[in-house]
Amino acid sequence: MRLTRSTRTASGICGLLVAAGTATGCAGAGTLAQGGGDSAIVVAIIANPQMEDAISLAPEFFEEQAGIDVSFITLPENEARAKITASVATGGGEFDVVMISNYETPQWAENGWLTNLQPYADKTRGYDPQDFFPSIRQALSYDGDLYSVPFYGESSFLVYRDDLFRQAGLKMPAQPTWPQVAELARKLDDPARGVSGICLRGLAGWGENLAPLNTVVNTFGGRWFDMDWDAQLTEKPFVDAVEFYVDLVQSYGEPGAATSGFSECVTLYAQGQAAMWYDATSMVSTIESEADSTVVGKNAYAPAPVVETDVSGWLYSWSLGIPETSDSKDEAWEFVSWMTDKDYIRLVGEELGWARVPPGSRLSTYQIPQYAKQAKAYAEPTLTALKTVDPNKPTVDPVPYSGIQFVGIPEFQDLGTRVSQQVSAAIAGQQTVEEALDQSQGYAEVVGDSYQED
Repeated sequence: MRLTRSTRTASGICGLLVAAGTATGCAGAGTLAQGGGDSAIVVAIIANPQMEDAISLAPEFFEEQAGIDVSFITLPENEARAKITASVATGGGEFDVVMISNYETPQWAENGWLTNLQPYADKTRGYDPQDFFPSIRQALSYDGDLYSVPFYGESSFLVYRDDLFRQAGLKMPAQPTWPQVAELARKLDDPARGVSGICLRGLAGWGENLAPLNTVVNTFGGRWFDMDWDAQLTEKPFVDAVEFYVDLVQSYGEPGAATSGFSECVTLYAQGQAAMWYDATSMVSTIESEADSTVVGKNAYAPAPVVETDVSGWLYSWSLGIPETSDSKDEAWEFVSWMTDKDYIRLVGEELGWARVPPGSRLSTYQIPQYAKQAKAYAEPTLTALKTVDPNKPTVDPVPYSGIQFVGIPEFQDLGTRVSQQVSAAIAGQQTVEEALDQSQGYAEVVGDSYQED
């Protein structure tokens, strides 16, 4: 018989827990205690620009007003995933609020690890959970109830330097294909001027290089598993996609691509060191910010490139959940609702600039006149991407899992990390793609076999 998520979770995260230990004593903690309130909560959060904005605003606009002290544990993405998973899965109880995604939320809700937030959301005046993007709201729900709420939502698209395209006499197709993108990258690659043809993630991590790579695999017609849970990583569509990706980033990508993740690519692109970048739509909060980017006003946007599929964008949300182990659930919800409310969107716009607004979570964000003006170049591509993705039909042929840039099973944290390391090694030139995928196929077969009927 096929096992359910709840009976499989322990084996699915075993490798991760061994590697990560527990979350006790997290290094790199940033503590803010200016509120002077009677209550205190601990929030585990990803270290990226949007989250750093929330940390900067919290003392004045949340702690002082709510009378709740907030201690933030801020960690890089890969480390945060490991620490948060280890803590929540083992019932460690270190955190009152955790930043997770639509990968973890339904699985952890089924396991009983997360607090049902629907009653909180429904009774909080003005919070309006129906204002969340339907695709995001559904992705963060279990049995129809929200178990985490979105801080921002994203799909993926291709940003490119419109000024460089015009100077080179090039034009971006309305719906580019990956071979067309590769040819454009070849023509725009200019190492002498410090400009790469394209930036693509190469850093190991199931949420790093596998995020964009999986969309490439999907649109080439690749699958992680067929409907019988037979691993497919050495089948031609999967191999062709990985070979294409590795060759593209090696030939025309950024220097040191094997160690470049989202943070590195957003910095490189914002500093004018890449002509194109395929990644999360949330990039706009940085690359369109006058305070953070040298290319503001020089960008244009195109849909995620395709090959065999009609669309190829992903669906993802960094969201906030409350572990069942928290002893301060009401205080935790006060913070969660503050950071994900309509008023927070306006607060960021008014205090930090409208380019810094967390995108893709609420429909009403795109009705704010100041944001609509700021987001004129990228609002429609973002909205279109979020409306057209289908996590249940990510590729050409049917698959037994859901998810676009991930496989929605507990084992994928460990499996994806292992495979991503093999791909990163191939990008670094330490092994061939064939060698990387032969090894990865073995990892996937172990997982697939465990889902097959006896």
